[in-house]
Amino acid sequence: MNEELVLQVKEIIIEALNLEEVTPEDIETEAPLFGDGLGLDSIDALELGLAVKNKFGVAIKEDSEEVRKNFYSVATLVKYIEENRK
Repeated sequence: MNEELVLQVKEIIIEALNLEEVTPEDIETEAPLFGDGLGLDSIDALELGLAVKNKFGVAIKEDSEEVRKNFYSVATLVKYIEENRK
């Protein structure tokens, strides 16, 4: 896995969601982003999806099952970006 991309995704999460108290080191790469993990919600998912699209040119499909799968963790999001980046 591209560690530079992992760091970029963590930084995007922090910036897009204004998580001022959180550092990239605080976000576990394999931990869930929603619910018990980082505790993000559906509004956060929309903001994060927009930030990913703007930064990497990768659009996340609106299909809720697809979104849930790709936004599960930093690792799954990085994999999605790597596979779909232009």
